[in-house]
Amino acid sequence: MEARRRGQNRGNSRIANQSRPDGYLALPSAGTGSSVLVLHAWWGLNDALRAFCTRLAESGFVAFAPDLYHGQVADTVAGAEALAGALDAQQGQAMADIIEAVEFLKQRSGESGLAVIGFSLGAYYALKLAATAPEDIREVVLFYGTGGGDFGGSQAAFLGHFAENDEYEPQSGVDELETSIRQAGRPVTFYRYPGTGHWFFEPDRPDAFNPAAASLAWERTLTFLRRSFPVQT
Repeated sequence: MEARRRGQNRGNSRIANQSRPDGYLALPSAGTGSSVLVLHAWWGLNDALRAFCTRLAESGFVAFAPDLYHGQVADTVAGAEALAGALDAQQGQAMADIIEAVEFLKQRSGESGLAVIGFSLGAYYALKLAATAPEDIREVVLFYGTGGGDFGGSQAAFLGHFAENDEYEPQSGVDELETSIRQAGRPVTFYRYPGTGHWFFEPDRPDAFNPAAASLAWERTLTFLRRSFPVQT
């Protein structure tokens, strides 16, 4: 199926031929760069997520998105809910897949720390990773997704992009997460985007996509990543 493909050449990015976990790997033109783990939303590893990885590669980063659904992709909310529910019932396997992806990126780069970007469902796992594998995660970027965890041992800085009107993530939950991270002593910046709803960053969701907010969130994300991770030119 579409989501099981290991990757394609797109734009200025290219895909390594080495063995790797199930997922999509995009490389910058230099072939090397700081590593970014990308965790997909409940839709699965779809073309929009691959395109996001390619944009990161074109900006100088090595981006890898593990396929947590192993070949399945949803186009409807009902389908996505079913896939996300099945994944929730197998969180141990999902985290094992994510840790495998982390190890792959570490071995490939020779560096111990990396950034993780999570979309919605992926944001939950990004936060869990920052709490349970603090030595591996230096930066966390969240797109309209929250989660719990003890961040007292985390070594990461956190950036969040959240919608003003979000039926899936109420502002109270976003505020609670921001407070929890700040109380743990970690740097945190959460942005709220006026007039937006869930999925405002995703161009394949025309009912929710907000080009202006998406562009601003992208620029803020690049600025955040480049504070800690050098970009080769």
